[in-house]
Amino acid sequence: MQQGAVATRMPRHDGIKTKERPVVLTETKASAGSAEIDASPQWEVVSEGNTACLVLTGVWLGQNTALPVFSGDALLHAGSFDNVTCNAADVTRWDTGLIGFLWDVRRWCDREGREFEAHALPHPMQQLLDLLPDRQAPTAPMKGTRHSFLERVGIKSIATLAEIGTIAELAGHTARACYQAIFRRGGLRSSDLFSDLFNAGPSALLIVGVVNFLIGAILAFVGAVQLQKFAAGIYVASLVGIATVREMAPVMTAIIMAGRTGGAYAARISTMQGNEEIDALKVFGISVSSYLILPAVLSLVITMPFLYLYGCLIGMLGGYIVAISMLDITSLGYFHQTVIAFGISQFIFGFIKSLVFGAFIGLTSCRIGLRAGRSAADVGIAATRAVVIGIVGVIALDAIFAIIANSIGI
Repeated sequence: MQQGAVATRMPRHDGIKTKERPVVLTETKASAGSAEIDASPQWEVVSEGNTACLVLTGVWLGQNTALPVFSGDALLHAGSFDNVTCNAADVTRWDTGLIGFLWDVRRWCDREGREFEAHALPHPMQQLLDLLPDRQAPTAPMKGTRHSFLERVGIKSIATLAEIGTIAELAGHTARACYQAIFRRGGLRSSDLFSDLFNAGPSALLIVGVVNFLIGAILAFVGAVQLQKFAAGIYVASLVGIATVREMAPVMTAIIMAGRTGGAYAARISTMQGNEEIDALKVFGISVSSYLILPAVLSLVITMPFLYLYGCLIGMLGGYIVAISMLDITSLGYFHQTVIAFGISQFIFGFIKSLVFGAFIGLTSCRIGLRAGRSAADVGIAATRAVVIGIVGVIALDAIFAIIANSIGI
């Protein structure tokens, strides 16, 4: 017998009248005196027909002594059985070290296809044991593991599709929360909505105006330099008007909002995640979609079309100033050429694009904030990721809109 193991006969303490049975295996901590052996933690396996019973005795305090380690071989030596039960009636004192031992037994039973019965244990032991999972969490792959090129492409593709599905589900929850808010059955607060509207609308007028003014001026300057060679300087107005209304105003405004407002939304929600405010909302039964996401998305959806129209006017103003100063054209001629260059359909197309861009920026920014970590560094990572994904997503959506416009003849 190995050192640290003592062979003895243990009486039954569970009230079942059975004849004395021989001990299969008892493990205990080696000690000098018999009194210490009696108080030391020990366990034995007793076969009871189709059930193997683990009889635990002694003081199971992990802070004072090294507790015995469970070995599945001891149960296998007990014979053929399907069920495993425990008898802890003779355990005088115990702590979580005993719970860890019982958890090892339960996990072994799960691996071997045996049924673990904990009903004979004292109620406090059962409560603590129920807090532990039935199965151990799978071990994370080592960081040094390298995948082939196709595996990496597949992993990224699956993760991207899963994230798109999550954002679509979030959009559905937000739409339902908006429907409930319309009929006064949602958790949307008007103060939150007005605050987000002000931050996404009037507070962004300056930066949107400056950027679109410069874009219009640059378009007019480049167009004037080239068109003057063909004595077609008047068509600078058409170039600036069509480019601004159709592409530059909605795209540049969306990029500005992705960097300014989208990053702010992601940082705000990730900060709440780190402060456990999101968990508190869930505990109180407050819908995150109605309380946080809906005001953010609505503010962008409402303000983006107005910012788009504002950007169109400012962009054409920048082109007008450059064209008047560089070319020999009149203000009335420039205005007339701008009006006849495009129709109302171009404005409608840009208006729809701005709505989609606003919803996309709001949903992706909130989603990135919700999936952020809980440290201070994760706030900056979430804000950066929201800006990058917002800008790239806006450009990708604009390419899709260009294909659609070409298909329907706009």
